[in-house]
Amino acid sequence: MSENEKKLSPEAENETENTTQYSLNDDRRVKVLSPGALVAKRFFRNRLAVTGMIVLIAMFVFSFVGGVISPYKQDQKFYRTDIQVKDYAGILHNEEFRYLAAEGGKFSSAVQAQTLLALQKKTTEFTYRDVDYTIETISDELLAVYTGGELIGVATKELINPSNESAKLSFDFSYHALAAKVKGEPSFESEGKTYTIDVDGNVFDGETEVAYISAYIVRAVMADVFLTREFKNQLIDAVEAGSKEFAYTGADGVTAEYTLKYNAATKAWDVKQETDTTVFDTYSEPTKEHPLGTDRNGMDMLTRLMYGGRVSLIIGFIVVFIETILGVIMGGISGYFGGWVDNLIMRIVDILYCIPSMPIIIIIGAAMDAANLDPSIRMLYLMLILGVLGWPGIARLVRGQILSLREQEFMTATEACGISVSRRIFKHLIPNVIPQLIVTMTMGLGSTIILEATLSFLGLGVRFPFASWGNIINDVNNVFVLTHYWNIWIPAGVLLLLTVLAFNIVGDGLRDAFDPKMKR
Repeated sequence: MSENEKKLSPEAENETENTTQYSLNDDRRVKVLSPGALVAKRFFRNRLAVTGMIVLIAMFVFSFVGGVISPYKQDQKFYRTDIQVKDYAGILHNEEFRYLAAEGGKFSSAVQAQTLLALQKKTTEFTYRDVDYTIETISDELLAVYTGGELIGVATKELINPSNESAKLSFDFSYHALAAKVKGEPSFESEGKTYTIDVDGNVFDGETEVAYISAYIVRAVMADVFLTREFKNQLIDAVEAGSKEFAYTGADGVTAEYTLKYNAATKAWDVKQETDTTVFDTYSEPTKEHPLGTDRNGMDMLTRLMYGGRVSLIIGFIVVFIETILGVIMGGISGYFGGWVDNLIMRIVDILYCIPSMPIIIIIGAAMDAANLDPSIRMLYLMLILGVLGWPGIARLVRGQILSLREQEFMTATEACGISVSRRIFKHLIPNVIPQLIVTMTMGLGSTIILEATLSFLGLGVRFPFASWGNIINDVNNVFVLTHYWNIWIPAGVLLLLTVLAFNIVGDGLRDAFDPKMKR
Protein backbone atom coordinates (compact mmCIF):
# COMPACT_ATOMS: atom_id res chain seq x y z
CA MET A 1 0.00 0.00 0.00
CA SER A 2 1.43 3.44 -0.86
CA GLU A 3 2.18 6.14 1.69
CA ASN A 4 -0.68 8.21 0.36
CA GLU A 5 -3.02 5.31 0.92
CA LYS A 6 -1.73 4.84 4.42
CA LYS A 7 -2.31 8.49 5.25
CA LEU A 8 -5.67 9.11 6.84
CA SER A 9 -8.08 11.63 5.46
CA PRO A 10 -8.82 14.79 7.51
CA GLU A 11 -12.30 13.46 8.32
CA ALA A 12 -10.81 10.23 9.63
CA GLU A 13 -8.29 12.12 11.76
CA ASN A 14 -11.07 14.26 13.35
CA GLU A 15 -13.13 11.16 14.05
CA THR A 16 -10.12 9.53 15.74
CA GLU A 17 -9.57 12.60 17.92
CA ASN A 18 -13.25 12.77 18.91
CA THR A 19 -13.35 9.13 19.93
CA THR A 20 -10.22 9.40 22.10
CA GLN A 21 -11.32 9.62 25.80
CA TYR A 22 -9.28 9.96 28.95
CA SER A 23 -10.36 8.57 32.29
CA LEU A 24 -10.10 10.65 35.48
CA ASN A 25 -7.27 8.47 36.79
CA ASP A 26 -5.31 8.43 33.48
CA ASP A 27 -1.74 9.73 34.03
CA ARG A 28 -2.00 12.11 31.08
CA ARG A 29 -5.19 13.58 32.58
CA VAL A 30 -3.82 13.87 36.09
CA LYS A 31 -0.96 16.00 34.86
CA VAL A 32 -3.47 18.61 33.66
CA LEU A 33 -5.55 18.90 36.88
CA SER A 34 -4.23 20.22 40.20
CA PRO A 35 -4.95 18.24 43.39
CA GLY A 36 -7.57 20.79 44.41
CA ALA A 37 -9.27 20.57 41.04
CA LEU A 38 -9.30 16.79 41.32
CA VAL A 39 -10.97 16.96 44.71
CA ALA A 40 -13.56 19.44 43.42
CA LYS A 41 -14.18 17.27 40.37
CA ARG A 42 -14.79 14.18 42.49
CA PHE A 43 -16.97 16.12 44.95
CA PHE A 44 -19.25 17.63 42.32
CA ARG A 45 -19.69 14.25 40.67
CA ASN A 46 -21.31 13.09 43.93
CA ARG A 47 -24.92 14.15 43.42
CA LEU A 48 -25.87 13.50 47.02
CA ALA A 49 -23.02 15.70 48.28
CA VAL A 50 -23.99 18.45 45.85
CA THR A 51 -27.58 18.23 47.12
CA GLY A 52 -26.30 18.62 50.69
CA MET A 53 -24.27 21.65 49.62
CA ILE A 54 -27.34 23.24 48.03
CA VAL A 55 -29.33 22.66 51.24
CA LEU A 56 -26.57 24.30 53.31
CA ILE A 57 -26.45 27.30 50.99
CA ALA A 58 -30.23 27.61 51.29
CA MET A 59 -29.98 27.48 55.09
CA PHE A 60 -27.31 30.18 55.14
CA VAL A 61 -29.37 32.41 52.86
CA PHE A 62 -32.50 31.78 54.95
CA SER A 63 -30.73 32.55 58.25
CA PHE A 64 -28.41 35.43 57.35
CA VAL A 65 -30.20 37.11 54.44
CA GLY A 66 -33.72 36.35 55.64
CA GLY A 67 -33.12 38.03 58.99
CA VAL A 68 -31.99 41.20 57.16
CA ILE A 69 -34.99 41.47 54.85
CA SER A 70 -37.56 40.44 57.46
CA PRO A 71 -39.80 43.37 58.45
CA TYR A 72 -39.73 42.27 62.09
CA LYS A 73 -37.07 41.96 64.78
CA GLN A 74 -36.33 38.74 66.59
CA ASP A 75 -37.69 40.09 69.90
CA GLN A 76 -40.58 42.16 68.49
CA LYS A 77 -43.84 41.34 70.25
CA PHE A 78 -47.33 41.56 68.82
CA TYR A 79 -50.55 42.15 70.74
CA ARG A 80 -54.26 41.56 70.37
CA THR A 81 -57.35 42.70 72.26
CA ASP A 82 -59.31 39.98 74.03
CA ILE A 83 -62.47 40.09 76.11
CA GLN A 84 -61.43 38.55 79.40
CA VAL A 85 -63.47 37.71 82.48
CA LYS A 86 -61.55 38.71 85.59
CA ASP A 87 -62.32 38.43 89.28
CA TYR A 88 -63.48 41.87 90.33
CA ALA A 89 -65.11 41.60 93.77
CA GLY A 90 -66.70 39.27 96.25
CA ILE A 91 -69.91 39.59 98.25
CA LEU A 92 -70.80 37.59 101.35
CA HIS A 93 -73.99 37.58 103.43
CA ASN A 94 -72.58 37.55 106.92
CA GLU A 95 -74.15 34.98 109.28
CA GLU A 96 -71.45 34.83 111.94
CA PHE A 97 -70.58 37.21 114.74
CA ARG A 98 -67.84 39.71 114.07
CA TYR A 99 -66.25 41.80 116.77
CA LEU A 100 -65.70 45.49 117.41
CA ALA A 101 -63.38 46.42 120.24
CA ALA A 102 -63.55 49.57 122.33
CA GLU A 103 -60.49 51.71 122.96
CA GLY A 104 -58.22 50.39 125.72
CA GLY A 105 -57.43 46.96 124.31
CA LYS A 106 -59.42 44.98 126.88
CA PHE A 107 -61.39 43.10 124.20
CA SER A 108 -58.41 41.25 122.78
CA SER A 109 -58.55 38.37 120.30
CA ALA A 110 -58.18 35.90 123.18
CA VAL A 111 -61.20 37.42 124.97
CA GLN A 112 -63.11 37.34 121.68
CA ALA A 113 -62.38 33.60 121.41
CA GLN A 114 -63.61 33.07 124.96
CA THR A 115 -66.75 35.03 124.08
CA LEU A 116 -67.37 32.67 121.16
CA LEU A 117 -66.94 29.64 123.44
CA ALA A 118 -69.42 31.13 125.93
CA LEU A 119 -71.95 31.67 123.16
CA GLN A 120 -71.55 28.07 122.04
CA LYS A 121 -72.18 26.96 125.62
CA LYS A 122 -75.16 29.33 125.76
CA THR A 123 -73.89 31.11 128.86
CA THR A 124 -73.84 34.85 129.47
CA GLU A 125 -70.85 34.89 131.85
CA PHE A 126 -67.28 33.60 131.65
CA THR A 127 -63.94 34.13 133.39
CA TYR A 128 -60.62 34.48 131.65
CA ARG A 129 -57.35 35.03 133.55
CA ASP A 130 -59.16 35.89 136.76
CA VAL A 131 -61.28 38.54 135.02
CA ASP A 132 -65.05 38.17 134.90
CA TYR A 133 -66.94 39.07 131.73
CA THR A 134 -70.66 39.46 131.06
CA ILE A 135 -72.48 39.13 127.73
CA GLU A 136 -75.60 41.25 127.19
CA THR A 137 -77.97 40.19 124.42
CA ILE A 138 -79.37 43.26 122.68
CA SER A 139 -80.79 41.21 119.80
CA ASP A 140 -79.98 38.05 117.91
CA GLU A 141 -77.68 40.12 115.70
CA LEU A 142 -75.98 42.23 118.40
CA LEU A 143 -74.29 41.34 121.72
CA ALA A 144 -72.43 43.59 124.15
CA VAL A 145 -69.51 42.40 126.31
CA TYR A 146 -68.80 44.02 129.70
CA THR A 147 -66.21 43.66 132.42
CA GLY A 148 -66.58 45.47 135.72
CA GLY A 149 -69.56 47.34 134.29
CA GLU A 150 -67.46 48.74 131.41
CA LEU A 151 -68.44 48.07 127.77
CA ILE A 152 -65.34 46.70 126.07
CA GLY A 153 -66.71 45.35 122.80
CA VAL A 154 -69.61 44.07 120.77
CA ALA A 155 -70.35 41.00 118.65
CA THR A 156 -72.49 41.81 115.60
CA LYS A 157 -73.77 40.09 112.50
CA GLU A 158 -74.47 43.38 110.76
CA LEU A 159 -71.51 45.57 109.85
CA ILE A 160 -71.30 49.34 109.84
CA ASN A 161 -69.32 50.99 107.07
CA PRO A 162 -68.39 54.63 106.55
CA SER A 163 -69.98 56.24 103.50
CA ASN A 164 -66.64 57.91 102.85
CA GLU A 165 -64.08 55.13 102.56
CA SER A 166 -61.35 57.35 104.02
CA ALA A 167 -63.37 58.19 107.16
CA LYS A 168 -63.03 56.28 110.43
CA LEU A 169 -65.88 55.45 112.74
CA SER A 170 -65.37 55.47 116.50
CA PHE A 171 -66.46 52.53 118.64
CA ASP A 172 -69.04 54.61 120.50
CA PHE A 173 -70.62 55.76 117.24
CA SER A 174 -70.64 52.22 115.81
CA TYR A 175 -72.19 50.70 118.92
CA HIS A 176 -75.01 53.22 119.24
CA ALA A 177 -75.77 53.06 115.49
CA LEU A 178 -75.97 49.24 115.57
CA ALA A 179 -78.11 49.32 118.72
CA ALA A 180 -80.50 51.84 117.18
CA LYS A 181 -80.78 49.74 114.02
CA VAL A 182 -81.69 46.47 115.79
CA LYS A 183 -84.07 48.27 118.19
CA GLY A 184 -85.80 50.13 115.36
CA GLU A 185 -85.07 53.57 116.85
CA PRO A 186 -85.08 56.52 114.39
CA SER A 187 -82.16 58.34 116.04
CA PHE A 188 -79.33 58.00 118.52
CA GLU A 189 -76.74 60.12 120.26
CA SER A 190 -72.96 59.64 120.18
CA GLU A 191 -70.19 61.87 121.45
CA GLY A 192 -72.59 64.76 122.04
CA LYS A 193 -74.19 64.67 118.57
CA THR A 194 -77.56 63.36 117.39
CA TYR A 195 -77.79 61.19 114.28
CA THR A 196 -80.79 59.81 112.42
CA ILE A 197 -81.07 56.32 110.98
CA ASP A 198 -83.61 54.98 108.50
CA VAL A 199 -85.08 51.49 108.23
CA ASP A 200 -82.42 50.50 105.64
CA GLY A 201 -79.62 51.24 108.11
CA ASN A 202 -78.41 54.50 106.54
CA VAL A 203 -77.03 56.92 109.16
CA PHE A 204 -77.28 60.68 108.60
CA ASP A 205 -75.73 63.72 110.20
CA GLY A 206 -78.42 66.17 109.22
CA GLU A 207 -78.75 65.75 105.44
CA THR A 208 -75.36 64.07 104.98
CA GLU A 209 -75.03 60.34 105.02
CA VAL A 210 -72.05 59.32 107.19
CA ALA A 211 -72.44 55.55 107.45
CA TYR A 212 -74.60 52.59 106.51
CA ILE A 213 -75.31 49.25 108.14
CA SER A 214 -75.56 46.05 106.12
CA ALA A 215 -75.34 42.32 106.62
CA TYR A 216 -73.43 42.03 103.33
CA ILE A 217 -69.66 42.23 103.09
CA VAL A 218 -68.44 43.54 99.76
CA ARG A 219 -64.71 43.58 99.03
CA ALA A 220 -62.80 44.35 95.84
CA VAL A 221 -60.26 41.76 94.68
CA MET A 222 -57.63 44.38 93.90
CA ALA A 223 -56.61 46.68 96.71
CA ASP A 224 -56.47 49.72 94.41
CA VAL A 225 -60.10 49.31 93.25
CA PHE A 226 -62.64 51.55 95.01
CA LEU A 227 -66.20 50.25 95.14
CA THR A 228 -68.73 53.05 95.34
CA ARG A 229 -71.78 52.90 97.55
CA GLU A 230 -74.04 52.91 94.49
CA PHE A 231 -72.19 49.92 93.03
CA LYS A 232 -72.49 48.01 96.29
CA ASN A 233 -76.21 48.73 96.52
CA GLN A 234 -76.83 47.51 92.96
CA LEU A 235 -74.73 44.42 93.63
CA ILE A 236 -76.67 43.62 96.82
CA ASP A 237 -79.97 44.10 94.96
CA ALA A 238 -78.77 41.73 92.22
CA VAL A 239 -77.79 39.08 94.79
CA GLU A 240 -81.08 39.35 96.65
CA ALA A 241 -82.97 39.12 93.35
CA GLY A 242 -81.02 35.98 92.40
CA SER A 243 -79.62 37.55 89.22
CA LYS A 244 -76.69 35.95 87.42
CA GLU A 245 -75.43 39.19 85.92
CA PHE A 246 -75.92 42.93 86.11
CA ALA A 247 -74.64 46.09 84.48
CA TYR A 248 -73.33 49.18 86.23
CA THR A 249 -72.78 52.61 84.72
CA GLY A 250 -70.07 54.57 86.50
CA ALA A 251 -69.71 58.28 86.98
CA ASP A 252 -67.72 58.46 83.74
CA GLY A 253 -70.70 57.12 81.79
CA VAL A 254 -69.00 53.79 80.94
CA THR A 255 -71.20 50.73 81.41
CA ALA A 256 -69.51 47.53 82.51
CA GLU A 257 -70.96 44.03 82.51
CA TYR A 258 -70.62 41.80 85.59
CA THR A 259 -71.49 38.18 86.24
CA LEU A 260 -72.38 36.59 89.57
CA LYS A 261 -71.49 33.04 90.56
CA TYR A 262 -72.13 31.44 93.93
CA ASN A 263 -69.14 29.72 95.52
CA ALA A 264 -70.36 26.94 97.77
CA ALA A 265 -66.94 26.52 99.41
CA THR A 266 -66.77 30.11 100.67
CA LYS A 267 -70.55 30.68 100.77
CA ALA A 268 -69.97 33.90 98.87
CA TRP A 269 -70.70 35.26 95.40
CA ASP A 270 -67.80 35.87 93.05
CA VAL A 271 -68.22 38.98 90.94
CA LYS A 272 -66.46 38.85 87.57
CA GLN A 273 -66.03 41.66 85.11
CA GLU A 274 -65.77 41.39 81.32
CA THR A 275 -63.08 43.78 80.08
CA ASP A 276 -61.24 44.44 76.83
CA THR A 277 -57.66 43.50 77.65
CA THR A 278 -54.54 43.93 75.50
CA VAL A 279 -52.53 40.70 75.65
CA PHE A 280 -49.68 39.05 73.76
CA ASP A 281 -50.82 37.59 70.45
CA THR A 282 -49.72 34.14 71.56
CA TYR A 283 -49.98 31.02 69.40
CA SER A 284 -51.88 32.75 66.60
CA GLU A 285 -52.64 30.78 63.46
CA PRO A 286 -50.58 31.38 60.28
CA THR A 287 -51.70 34.53 58.46
CA LYS A 288 -50.43 36.75 55.66
CA GLU A 289 -48.61 38.96 58.18
CA HIS A 290 -47.25 35.95 60.10
CA PRO A 291 -46.83 33.00 57.68
CA LEU A 292 -45.96 30.64 60.52
CA GLY A 293 -48.00 32.31 63.25
CA THR A 294 -46.62 33.56 66.56
CA ASP A 295 -45.04 31.88 69.58
CA ARG A 296 -45.94 32.00 73.28
CA ASN A 297 -44.44 35.50 73.61
CA GLY A 298 -46.38 36.89 70.66
CA MET A 299 -43.32 36.97 68.34
CA ASP A 300 -43.30 36.17 64.64
CA MET A 301 -42.25 32.53 64.25
CA LEU A 302 -40.71 32.89 60.77
CA THR A 303 -38.45 35.72 61.95
CA ARG A 304 -37.48 33.76 65.06
CA LEU A 305 -36.54 30.79 62.85
CA MET A 306 -34.33 33.03 60.70
CA TYR A 307 -32.49 34.50 63.67
CA GLY A 308 -32.44 31.10 65.37
CA GLY A 309 -30.68 29.57 62.37
CA ARG A 310 -28.14 32.37 62.46
CA VAL A 311 -27.37 31.74 66.13
CA SER A 312 -27.21 27.95 65.74
CA LEU A 313 -24.88 28.14 62.73
CA ILE A 314 -22.62 30.76 64.30
CA ILE A 315 -22.32 28.74 67.50
CA GLY A 316 -21.57 25.60 65.48
CA PHE A 317 -18.81 27.24 63.43
CA ILE A 318 -17.18 29.03 66.37
CA VAL A 319 -17.20 25.91 68.54
CA VAL A 320 -15.68 23.80 65.74
CA PHE A 321 -13.11 26.55 65.11
CA ILE A 322 -12.09 26.55 68.79
CA GLU A 323 -11.93 22.76 68.82
CA THR A 324 -9.79 22.73 65.67
CA ILE A 325 -7.33 25.37 66.86
CA LEU A 326 -6.78 23.63 70.20
CA GLY A 327 -6.71 20.17 68.61
CA VAL A 328 -4.20 21.15 65.91
CA ILE A 329 -1.85 22.83 68.38
CA MET A 330 -1.95 20.06 70.98
CA GLY A 331 -2.01 17.21 68.45
CA GLY A 332 0.78 18.75 66.36
CA ILE A 333 3.06 19.20 69.36
CA SER A 334 2.26 15.72 70.67
CA GLY A 335 2.81 13.96 67.35
CA TYR A 336 6.01 15.76 66.41
CA PHE A 337 7.93 15.68 69.68
CA GLY A 338 6.68 12.35 71.06
CA GLY A 339 8.26 11.15 74.32
CA TRP A 340 7.14 12.68 77.57
CA VAL A 341 5.39 15.56 75.75
CA ASP A 342 3.26 13.06 73.84
CA ASN A 343 2.50 11.11 77.03
CA LEU A 344 1.51 14.26 78.92
CA ILE A 345 -0.82 15.59 76.22
CA MET A 346 -2.38 12.18 75.61
CA ARG A 347 -3.06 11.73 79.32
CA ILE A 348 -4.79 15.13 79.33
CA VAL A 349 -6.84 13.92 76.37
CA ASP A 350 -7.71 10.71 78.24
CA ILE A 351 -8.82 12.73 81.28
CA LEU A 352 -11.06 14.95 79.15
CA TYR A 353 -12.54 11.84 77.53
CA CYS A 354 -13.37 10.49 80.99
CA ILE A 355 -15.17 13.66 82.08
CA PRO A 356 -18.96 13.34 81.55
CA SER A 357 -19.56 16.37 79.37
CA MET A 358 -23.34 16.65 79.75
CA PRO A 359 -23.42 16.74 83.59
CA ILE A 360 -20.60 19.29 83.56
CA ILE A 361 -22.47 21.48 81.10
CA ILE A 362 -25.68 21.15 83.15
CA ILE A 363 -23.85 22.20 86.32
CA ILE A 364 -22.23 25.17 84.58
CA GLY A 365 -25.61 26.13 83.08
CA ALA A 366 -27.21 26.09 86.54
CA ALA A 367 -24.36 28.24 87.87
CA MET A 368 -24.89 30.77 85.07
CA ASP A 369 -28.61 30.82 85.89
CA ALA A 370 -27.80 31.59 89.52
CA ALA A 371 -25.44 34.37 88.44
CA ASN A 372 -28.13 35.91 86.16
CA LEU A 373 -25.66 36.35 83.32
CA ASP A 374 -26.53 38.51 80.36
CA PRO A 375 -27.80 36.28 77.50
CA SER A 376 -25.00 37.43 75.15
CA ILE A 377 -22.31 36.68 77.76
CA ARG A 378 -23.95 33.34 78.46
CA MET A 379 -23.84 32.45 74.76
CA LEU A 380 -20.12 33.32 74.65
CA TYR A 381 -19.41 31.10 77.66
CA LEU A 382 -21.43 28.30 76.04
CA MET A 383 -19.25 28.41 72.92
CA LEU A 384 -16.04 28.43 74.97
CA ILE A 385 -17.18 25.50 77.13
CA LEU A 386 -18.23 23.36 74.16
CA GLY A 387 -14.98 24.20 72.34
CA VAL A 388 -12.75 23.33 75.28
CA LEU A 389 -14.55 20.04 75.88
CA GLY A 390 -14.48 19.00 72.22
CA TRP A 391 -10.85 19.33 71.09
CA PRO A 392 -9.42 15.93 72.25
CA GLY A 393 -10.85 14.06 69.24
CA ILE A 394 -9.18 16.42 66.76
CA ALA A 395 -5.92 16.29 68.74
CA ARG A 396 -5.82 12.50 68.41
CA LEU A 397 -6.52 12.71 64.68
CA VAL A 398 -3.74 15.25 64.11
CA ARG A 399 -1.31 13.30 66.29
CA GLY A 400 -1.93 10.07 64.38
CA GLN A 401 -1.38 11.73 61.02
CA ILE A 402 1.79 13.51 62.12
CA LEU A 403 3.26 10.33 63.60
CA SER A 404 3.17 8.79 60.12
CA LEU A 405 4.21 11.93 58.25
CA ARG A 406 7.20 12.94 60.33
CA GLU A 407 9.19 9.85 59.22
CA GLN A 408 8.87 10.58 55.51
CA GLU A 409 11.64 11.93 53.30
CA PHE A 410 10.35 15.48 52.97
CA MET A 411 10.55 15.92 56.75
CA THR A 412 14.13 14.66 56.72
CA ALA A 413 14.83 17.28 54.08
CA THR A 414 13.31 20.07 56.20
CA GLU A 415 15.47 19.02 59.14
CA ALA A 416 18.59 18.95 56.92
CA CYS A 417 17.78 22.44 55.66
CA GLY A 418 17.69 23.77 59.22
CA ILE A 419 14.03 24.82 59.19
CA SER A 420 12.70 25.70 62.64
CA VAL A 421 10.52 23.25 64.55
CA SER A 422 7.41 25.48 64.50
CA ARG A 423 7.77 25.94 60.75
CA ARG A 424 8.14 22.19 60.22
CA ILE A 425 4.94 21.52 62.18
CA PHE A 426 2.71 24.31 60.90
CA LYS A 427 4.11 24.76 57.37
CA HIS A 428 4.88 21.19 56.34
CA LEU A 429 3.04 18.73 58.59
CA ILE A 430 -0.28 20.44 59.37
CA PRO A 431 -1.08 21.25 55.68
CA ASN A 432 -0.90 17.54 54.97
CA VAL A 433 -3.54 16.94 57.66
CA ILE A 434 -5.91 19.63 56.39
CA PRO A 435 -7.99 17.29 54.17
CA GLN A 436 -8.81 15.06 57.14
CA LEU A 437 -9.45 18.16 59.27
CA ILE A 438 -11.91 19.56 56.74
CA VAL A 439 -13.87 16.33 56.73
CA THR A 440 -13.83 16.11 60.54
CA MET A 441 -14.86 19.75 60.96
CA THR A 442 -17.70 19.44 58.46
CA MET A 443 -19.15 16.37 60.13
CA GLY A 444 -18.51 17.86 63.58
CA LEU A 445 -20.62 20.92 62.74
CA GLY A 446 -23.76 18.81 62.66
CA SER A 447 -23.01 17.24 66.03
CA THR A 448 -22.29 20.63 67.57
CA ILE A 449 -25.56 22.12 66.30
CA ILE A 450 -27.45 19.12 67.71
CA LEU A 451 -25.70 19.54 71.09
CA GLU A 452 -26.49 23.26 71.20
CA ALA A 453 -30.12 22.55 70.31
CA THR A 454 -30.31 19.93 73.05
CA LEU A 455 -28.92 22.31 75.67
CA SER A 456 -31.22 25.13 74.56
CA PHE A 457 -34.19 22.76 74.63
CA LEU A 458 -33.29 21.88 78.24
CA GLY A 459 -33.01 25.59 79.10
CA LEU A 460 -29.22 25.45 79.53
CA GLY A 461 -28.13 27.02 76.26
CA VAL A 462 -29.20 30.13 74.40
CA ARG A 463 -31.64 32.26 76.38
CA PHE A 464 -34.31 34.81 75.53
CA PRO A 465 -34.30 37.27 73.76
CA PHE A 466 -31.90 35.40 71.46
CA ALA A 467 -33.47 32.67 69.38
CA SER A 468 -32.02 29.31 68.44
CA TRP A 469 -33.68 26.30 66.90
CA GLY A 470 -33.24 24.50 70.21
CA ASN A 471 -35.02 26.99 72.45
CA ILE A 472 -37.76 27.40 69.84
CA ILE A 473 -38.50 23.66 70.09
CA ASN A 474 -38.53 24.08 73.87
CA ASP A 475 -42.23 24.98 73.53
CA VAL A 476 -43.08 21.30 73.08
CA ASN A 477 -42.61 20.89 76.83
CA ASN A 478 -46.26 21.89 76.86
CA VAL A 479 -48.34 18.91 75.70
CA PHE A 480 -51.14 21.21 74.54
CA VAL A 481 -48.74 23.09 72.27
CA LEU A 482 -47.27 19.81 71.02
CA THR A 483 -50.66 18.50 69.94
CA HIS A 484 -52.40 21.68 68.75
CA TYR A 485 -49.77 24.11 67.41
CA TRP A 486 -47.64 22.25 64.84
CA ASN A 487 -46.43 25.57 63.40
CA ILE A 488 -44.49 26.25 66.63
CA TRP A 489 -42.12 23.28 66.63
CA ILE A 490 -42.27 21.33 63.37
CA PRO A 491 -40.58 24.03 61.19
CA ALA A 492 -37.68 24.38 63.63
CA GLY A 493 -37.32 20.60 63.82
CA VAL A 494 -37.33 20.27 60.03
CA LEU A 495 -34.70 23.01 59.62
CA LEU A 496 -32.53 21.40 62.28
CA LEU A 497 -32.88 17.99 60.62
CA LEU A 498 -32.06 19.28 57.14
CA THR A 499 -29.05 21.29 58.31
CA VAL A 500 -27.44 18.49 60.30
CA LEU A 501 -28.19 15.94 57.56
CA ALA A 502 -26.69 18.26 54.93
CA PHE A 503 -23.50 18.74 56.96
CA ASN A 504 -23.13 14.97 57.34
CA ILE A 505 -23.73 14.38 53.61
CA VAL A 506 -21.22 17.07 52.64
CA GLY A 507 -18.72 15.58 55.09
CA ASP A 508 -19.13 12.15 53.51
CA GLY A 509 -18.71 13.70 50.05
CA LEU A 510 -15.53 15.49 51.06
CA ARG A 511 -14.14 12.32 52.59
CA ASP A 512 -14.75 10.41 49.35
CA ALA A 513 -13.33 13.26 47.27
CA PHE A 514 -10.12 13.52 49.28
CA ASP A 515 -9.62 9.74 49.34
CA PRO A 516 -11.24 7.99 46.34
CA LYS A 517 -10.15 4.60 47.67
CA MET A 518 -12.76 4.89 50.45
CA LYS A 519 -15.60 5.18 47.93
CA ARG A 520 -17.29 1.90 47.18
